[in-house]
Amino acid sequence: MSGRGVSDAVHSARRPHRSPRSIAGARAGWLLSAPAILFVGAFVVFPLCFAVYISLTNWPLIGSYHFIGIRNYIYLFQDSTFGQTVLFTLEYTAIVTVPILLVGYGLALLVRANRPGAVIFRTIFFLPYVVGLPTESYMLLLELQPDSGAINFLLSRLGIASQSTAWLIHSNLALIAVSVLVVWFASGLTMVLLMAGMQGIPRELYESTQIDGASWWDQEWNVTIPLLRGTIALSLIISIIGSFLAFTQFYILTQGGPGTSTDTVVMWIYQVGFVQLHLGEATAMSIVLMIVVGLISMVQFISLRAGQEQGT
Repeated sequence: MSGRGVSDAVHSARRPHRSPRSIAGARAGWLLSAPAILFVGAFVVFPLCFAVYISLTNWPLIGSYHFIGIRNYIYLFQDSTFGQTVLFTLEYTAIVTVPILLVGYGLALLVRANRPGAVIFRTIFFLPYVVGLPTESYMLLLELQPDSGAINFLLSRLGIASQSTAWLIHSNLALIAVSVLVVWFASGLTMVLLMAGMQGIPRELYESTQIDGASWWDQEWNVTIPLLRGTIALSLIISIIGSFLAFTQFYILTQGGPGTSTDTVVMWIYQVGFVQLHLGEATAMSIVLMIVVGLISMVQFISLRAGQEQGT
């Protein structure tokens, strides 16, 4: 046998033999996956690629456009208003994230046991999330009106604020009002997530720590919180992403005012794209925001995985 024949024989021996059944199974798998692949391609990959292309043009909402390269991105980092909205969004995110987690954790502690009435309290605490943020924002808008809103009336009776306090025309007061609304709205979802994680912890772990003389706080700190690390990380990711994408509550309550002091990133993107009709610039902002949110989520997932590996 020649050297070439020996080489072909060796390669044919190394090549894995695939039976007709495995080939048919692979074809069936691709055939069943094709609708999902087409769906993702049509509604995720193509729109994303088209958005990147739009961000490289001076695309107006109406009229012709021209390719301008990365000029939108260069202008983006020179736009002082965009920088202001980024700083305000970071401030808002820092204000609401920890209270949402703490309030949600406290509510989960109250309703995690199957005590009488626990189901009713779970429903009441989760109800704001079911009603929806737009509806609650309009309700708060009515209740914050000077001289006619119930909030000013109540706070004036308690001696905390004047009945004529104009909450929504002062940036600090408006930020406080919106933050309280969002904490009240989002804590119910955090409660449900944490409660589900708490109920999955074996009861034997608590009983063994009780035998060792552990207090309630020791049980929460050494048993509950470590085993809820993944659920807590998920809750934080949802809360942070939701805060970075905040739009509805500020659009309804403050409309970015006074001036642009309560403009979030998404609100400024809306203003640039659909009010000023600079769709290319607005799309560039959206791409940057998507990258930032993706990086934050990736860092949190990496931190969570590192913590789990250290725990094991």
